[in-house]
Amino acid sequence: MGVSHVHVRREVHGLRPGRDSVDSIPTLDATYPRIHIGALLMLDAPPGDGDLQHMIAHTSVGTAGARHASVGVSAGRVILIAAAFALLPLAVTFAAPQAELWPRWEAHDPASTARVDHSAWAAFLDEYLVDDHPSAVNRVEYAGVSPEDRRSLDGYVAMLEQTAVSELNRDEQLAYWINLYNATTVKLILDNYPVDSIRDIKPGPFASGPWDMDLLEVEGETLTLNDVEHRIIRPIWQDNRIHYAVNCASIGCPNLYPEPLTADNWDRVLEESAHAYTGHARGARFEGGRLVLSSIFDWYVSDFGGTFSGVVEHLVQYVDAETADRLQSYNGRVRYEYDWSLNVP
Repeated sequence: MGVSHVHVRREVHGLRPGRDSVDSIPTLDATYPRIHIGALLMLDAPPGDGDLQHMIAHTSVGTAGARHASVGVSAGRVILIAAAFALLPLAVTFAAPQAELWPRWEAHDPASTARVDHSAWAAFLDEYLVDDHPSAVNRVEYAGVSPEDRRSLDGYVAMLEQTAVSELNRDEQLAYWINLYNATTVKLILDNYPVDSIRDIKPGPFASGPWDMDLLEVEGETLTLNDVEHRIIRPIWQDNRIHYAVNCASIGCPNLYPEPLTADNWDRVLEESAHAYTGHARGARFEGGRLVLSSIFDWYVSDFGGTFSGVVEHLVQYVDAETADRLQSYNGRVRYEYDWSLNVP
């Protein structure tokens, strides 16, 4: 069985707020898919609670081959590396790309008063988004989407592709890109449904998901979901609350908001979404004395100041007072989790 729709976990030990980066364990450069073969190099070690990432050693290989290895791995374990390649799909873990600006998309018109029509997206969300689930995780009724509404969603995405986004003002652009990302993600799930996880949709056996697939064409440029998020939205707006608005169709992800973003509401939507996610157990919680955080705060630590203390400084703006006090005094291990299960009811 693969790991595409299980809880992904990683533990960081001995963090000292204000001193250590969250990503203080040696890793590869932040491009994905990243392949960890630590579990296969530690066959003589107990697997703990069945958690794959909990077994990760400091030996890693990327899709281009081995990049570095920890000192002191025994010869017997090294021999297992060759066998590990045959089982790479069992050891795929997720690491997010860095925000790298695509300068072509900086163009905008501050004086523009043009507005993009997001009414088709609003109608789809109103009909198929379940925003009152007992779990407080919003779900999408993929199985219930009618052929007519499929065509409407397809038409909405096509309309956005045909929009001259470079002629919009910045606020209108932010709403445009986030709505395009989210609607394209839902369309992608519908085009491949049924699936257990978005990570089951991929162009090849070693890909970690669909994020590098060519899915869009805007102003003559072919775009992937990675392009939209990491080469346009993150580097241009540099607002870490964006992570609470971009939805990856997974239980572990921040909620798909029940209305489209607009030039007028985007700041409110990002703020509400930040409160909702950090206040939910999948965002931040304590289990006894252990701090458990969403992997978002590990993958994108650079957007939260680059350190554990930066993540804490961000979180205390949104969590309740008791949790804020515990976060500010915390000096223990952190476990990162993410549930890639599809966000179905």
